[in-house]
Amino acid sequence: MNTRRDIATMLTTTFVTWLGQRTTAVALPLVALSETGSAWTTGLVGGAVGLPMLTSAWWARGLRQRLTTGRALAGVLAVQVLGLLVIPVGAAVGTVGPPHLAAAGLITGAATTLSGPGQRALLADLCADPGVATRMLAWQDFAHRSTMILAPPLAGWAVTAGGPLRLLWAEAAGVTLGAALLLAVRGSAAPAAEGATGAPALRHVLARHPEVRRAVTMAGVGGLTWFAFTLGLAILGAETGRPGLLVSAGMTGYGAGSLAGALIAPALVPRLPPLGTMAAGWILLGVTFVALPAVTASLPLIAVVAAVGGLAMPLGIGAVNRLITTRTEGAERRAAFAVESLVHDGAVSIGLLGGGAVIGLAGAGPTLVVAGAAQVAVGLLAGPWLLPPPERTTAAAAASDRPVRERVAG
Repeated sequence: MNTRRDIATMLTTTFVTWLGQRTTAVALPLVALSETGSAWTTGLVGGAVGLPMLTSAWWARGLRQRLTTGRALAGVLAVQVLGLLVIPVGAAVGTVGPPHLAAAGLITGAATTLSGPGQRALLADLCADPGVATRMLAWQDFAHRSTMILAPPLAGWAVTAGGPLRLLWAEAAGVTLGAALLLAVRGSAAPAAEGATGAPALRHVLARHPEVRRAVTMAGVGGLTWFAFTLGLAILGAETGRPGLLVSAGMTGYGAGSLAGALIAPALVPRLPPLGTMAAGWILLGVTFVALPAVTASLPLIAVVAAVGGLAMPLGIGAVNRLITTRTEGAERRAAFAVESLVHDGAVSIGLLGGGAVIGLAGAGPTLVVAGAAQVAVGLLAGPWLLPPPERTTAAAAASDRPVRERVAG
């Protein structure tokens, strides 16, 4: 079995599928608006995508434990392709309406809910050594983040040259290519990782691993307050007579900073204490939120401040991946990646859903300050400084760590 080839294939799959998804983020609202003539339908797919993810603790518990091979994950991507084809096929025959948009969102949402955590868990299993797994997961995050820079200008050019509908076909083709790549992955989850744990409930995984629980808590608060950055800067720009400029500067700076952070994460994350690294990342991002209202007069300063926060995020994400990889294995590892994704992404969806109303009541500037203070507070409380993580001295904890130590020693 060629492990290096399998790892390279999975990293390539991440890049290809995310490039397609980010380019489509530009095209999909345009297609929905042109086909239905109703502005409210432009957000219907995004709302429908979130429903399977928010309910995945119930319906996906058993399914995620079957995703132990490249072939199984390729099947999930094939389902995602079917969801992606609903809108372009409907547009080709002239029958796109709210039911088609909702169906596309539900199908693709269910597929992405399974595929993201499943790919991270399989990649960690293929690496075997937790240190190698940490670095490869950091490179996977880099492949993901690089599409933030590449996809928007590519999508803008493609929409101008050929219209938005072609981009939807292109995304389906890209995810199909990703599925074909995963079929070439021959490795699978190690048989030793498939113990008698079955399909553990997500809450049980968090209860057994307090450091993972702390990391997931920080990710959840960060996701919940993310709306303050995106919506807050957009509204501040409109209020100061510069619509679109503030959020563009902030997102550009954040994207550049996060890409730089993703480049150094594979080297730094294995050498840094994971819980402290993640807590420091969220604290730094919170400080940037607090500082942003004070620098809105200067677009370059907004970009620089946002870049500082973006730089910290890949290190924090790499740290939680390291915690999950070193503290869990097999069924628990797949559940841990799933619960981290559920809590963070679900919190982002909830925050965006209610964020406009919060900003309307409190104002964009105060919302940014409070959101930043919340991230600083959770980083201080959940980090290893004020309340050290409990010692893992129980027999069950020792037993759960033993296979990992033996695998590294071997």
